[in-house]
Amino acid sequence: MSARSRTAVVLGVVLTAVPLLAALAGPLLVGPLGLVAPTGTDALLPPGDGFVLGTDALGRDVAGLALTGGTTVVALTVGALACAYLVGTPIGLLLAATGRRRLDGFVLRVLDVLLVLPSLLLLLVLAATGRRGVVWLVLAVALVQLPSVVRLVRSAAAAPTQRPALEAMTLSGEPWWRVHLLESGRAALGPVAVDAGTRAVLVLAMLASANFLGVGLDPDTADWAVVIEQNTSSLYLAPAALLVPAGLLVALCAGINLLVDQLLDPGEVAA
Repeated sequence: MSARSRTAVVLGVVLTAVPLLAALAGPLLVGPLGLVAPTGTDALLPPGDGFVLGTDALGRDVAGLALTGGTTVVALTVGALACAYLVGTPIGLLLAATGRRRLDGFVLRVLDVLLVLPSLLLLLVLAATGRRGVVWLVLAVALVQLPSVVRLVRSAAAAPTQRPALEAMTLSGEPWWRVHLLESGRAALGPVAVDAGTRAVLVLAMLASANFLGVGLDPDTADWAVVIEQNTSSLYLAPAALLVPAGLLVALCAGINLLVDQLLDPGEVAA
């Protein structure tokens, strides 16, 4: 691995680790560090007076929000990805295994409808119909990702390089589920793992957009995206309340992208 690639990997790890540590360990540190604004705290206080980064538009400690606002971001992202892959992977494997081309084509055409459906339109529909719960948000984000996941798994499982191994297992009397689910699933595991890294960024962006629109989480939730939406008009009065959570979100997305880029670089993998 070249020095440039090592630098990119280190930078990617740092950019990813900082927001992840804040999201996972932050809530445990808020109490011991005293980063909880007392009831009645004035809004938009500058840094100082017991508040390291000041307070936001609702009078909450910005440092405390930075350490607690990532929990929902990570949990919703993992939940949406898990739903998409838990549903999409079996469908993709079954489509790769089926010999019924008409059924395969019909399912793919149905999924194509979802593939071209703008994610923002789906979020607006949720907002207009009053379906603003976290469950609805996770299901909507997973639904948008489903067509791409199915196509990826189907392509990986049906790759020409897999056919000799599958035919040999079939001739040796292996059961259908072991050949077309376990063996094909193992072949698709690598592409799925790489795809999950890239897709996590897409899910993060969609979840952030949903929270900007007020879909999913309550307006007073300590979530980075919600905090950004609440403090957009306070940029000049309390810049930290907007820039700190925005910086953490950008760092998480950029770090994941850097690490995935290095993983996808065949030259570096070969080196």
